[in-house]
Amino acid sequence: MDIKHLRYFLAVAEAPSISAAAQAIGVAQPSLSQHLHRMEEELSVKLVERSARGTALTDEGRILLEHARGICDSLDRCIEDMRERGGTISGRVVFGMPPSCSMIVSVPLAETVRLEMPEVRLRAVEAMSGYLEKWLLDGTVDIGFLYDLKSGGQLRGTHVLDEELFFYSAPDAWPLDTPPGTPVPLRALEKLDMVLPSSGLRNQIEAYCKQHDVRLNVVVEMDAMTQIKELVARGSGYTIFAPVAAQDFVERGDLLRAPIIEPTMTRPVYLVKSPARVMTRACHAVESMTLDVARELVRRGIWEGKLQKSRPQPGRRRS
Repeated sequence: MDIKHLRYFLAVAEAPSISAAAQAIGVAQPSLSQHLHRMEEELSVKLVERSARGTALTDEGRILLEHARGICDSLDRCIEDMRERGGTISGRVVFGMPPSCSMIVSVPLAETVRLEMPEVRLRAVEAMSGYLEKWLLDGTVDIGFLYDLKSGGQLRGTHVLDEELFFYSAPDAWPLDTPPGTPVPLRALEKLDMVLPSSGLRNQIEAYCKQHDVRLNVVVEMDAMTQIKELVARGSGYTIFAPVAAQDFVERGDLLRAPIIEPTMTRPVYLVKSPARVMTRACHAVESMTLDVARELVRRGIWEGKLQKSRPQPGRRRS
């Protein structure tokens, strides 16, 4: 079995039938069927179930599909990397961003990459931090932003900045006796109905709460940033976000923010490379460009945070 067989298998796996796969890759259907049969004989497993309705992968076929995609993708990237050496920087870069980072970074980064590296194909993928961590570890994305490296195993990141976390309320639903927008002690949030995500930011908030013996009353868990903001803007609860996450709602007057004190709460932002990927010149170039864009956004006050010296931070190994 060689790379050609794997590419043929990928075609079969991604098409509704053998004939459709053969047409897609320009191979005669009998030849493709023969290649598939030889693979099944060599591996001593059945990879595809055939019926009048088309084809479907067996459990063994799905396992091979995962391996085949990784092998073929790695070879493609190897060829791409070799071809670009000494020439124009080109190739594909998949960049994973949590929603709050995506709101502030994705557009200026895409514009900068397009202007300065027109041969680079940047694909920005937005997802919650928990998904991004998994995708970095398995190589689904090349680089990405993460807020926490403690559970990242082999992940290493450049500490870009620290963001302060703020309390958010609807302007007409300020819950405390103090003037709206004034600093809020963390302990004062215990009596409020809180709306928070179930992971990522939530873990960092709970770490602060545990350290200061504070118990929040979380009435709604929702891994959808826009929906959390909508609920809070309607007066259906309160939340904690970094400024970049709620900037749009604050600017149009739908949310009111206040600093959290006793303690002040911050979270780090890391730029992380996938340990499962060979970093191409394009990836290195986009990484460097991202740091430049992030620093410029902070200096201009668009991304609120304190810049850090860009030194790699190791993640903790799982025992």
